[in-house]
Amino acid sequence: MRRLVPSLACLALLPAMAFAPVRAADPLPNVPVEALDLQQYAGEWHEIAHLPMFFQRQCVSDITATYTPRADGTVGVRNACRTEDGEMDVSEGVARPAGDAEGALEVRFAPEWLSWVPFVWGDYWVLEHDPQYRWAVVGSPSLDYLWVLSREPTMDRSLFEQLRTRALARGYPVDELVMAAELR
Repeated sequence: MRRLVPSLACLALLPAMAFAPVRAADPLPNVPVEALDLQQYAGEWHEIAHLPMFFQRQCVSDITATYTPRADGTVGVRNACRTEDGEMDVSEGVARPAGDAEGALEVRFAPEWLSWVPFVWGDYWVLEHDPQYRWAVVGSPSLDYLWVLSREPTMDRSLFEQLRTRALARGYPVDELVMAAELR
């Protein structure tokens, strides 16, 4: 009977442990990657998830971003998505370097004649990417924008959860993420 008492005491602690606060991950700095190979980053990306934003409100599926490096050092940007009525909605823009880190870019979808106006440029920070550029996480210094991108139209659930956890550690409100693709 004496051996049973410690076991019962341990069992009594289980419910308390289930509701104990989990130590939050150490905070990560919300900074763009120092090195970004735009030639490897170029091409089509599938959106896996994003924070809600006004300019994506019409998108219901098949969300992609295609990046094309240009001779002048900028990058052509083509965002596309399927809307509720089945049509494809396409926006074309341009990205340019912004800052010392290669992962810090600014994107503009306004007409070129407005490019001199500072507020038409939005921050686009590549926060992390796979060494082979199979996935990327993109955000902003304000924490208002966040995208999880993949070369494939789906992503492994465990990888997504790792990326989500690191985005949370950077301060992003990941509970608000809109899933744009199924996880496997």
